[in-house]
Amino acid sequence: MPFARIDLARGKPAEYRTTVADIVYRGIVDVLKAPDGDRFIVVSEHSPENLIYDRHFLGMERSPDFLLIQVTSTVGNNKEAKLAFFRFVAGELASKLGVRPDDVMINLVFVQREDWSFGNGDPW
Repeated sequence: MPFARIDLARGKPAEYRTTVADIVYRGIVDVLKAPDGDRFIVVSEHSPENLIYDRHFLGMERSPDFLLIQVTSTVGNNKEAKLAFFRFVAGELASKLGVRPDDVMINLVFVQREDWSFGNGDPW
């Protein structure tokens, strides 16, 4: 059951933010193999002084279009799925929105089923 957070600089139109969320969701379902409909995504916009990142870490050339994507999940916890997810998201963002691959940082966090409550204070 994935939950995604997408952080980006303030100022992108709603359609851009929606497309980023759609791409992440498609990767979660098609690549990490979460059930379709398991869509829980938060998109947060930040002023430049509140989105702090090293523009050149590991030889990258990050721009103000930098995106930070974090997915917490119980599915897709093998190396092949993780790498495929990274490539899918970066490729789709480049193809559909022109986002440079250097501007896409993705972090996956894997947890157990008992770490989730979907409502009423009940564990999954």
